[in-house]
Amino acid sequence: MTEPTFDQELDTSGLSCPMPLLKAKVALHQLLPGQVLKVIATDAGSLRDIPAYTGLSDHELIDTFSEEGRYIFWIRRGHSV
Repeated sequence: MTEPTFDQELDTSGLSCPMPLLKAKVALHQLLPGQVLKVIATDAGSLRDIPAYTGLSDHELIDTFSEEGRYIFWIRRGHSV
């Protein structure tokens, strides 16, 4: 697998829902528009929550990947705050 490039990594391993999403939202707002956040989560709820959030915002879910109980998301920050 070729990993997308990213500007910041956020490891939320061990955190339960809704913390991975909440921490991702905070991290995205600290990035500049167009920058990419890589989120690592172990909570299965993230598979639902993060794509749902990006679908309702102007952030772009570039790719997702899962392996050995880890869920990885690459999100490009949109222009809204």
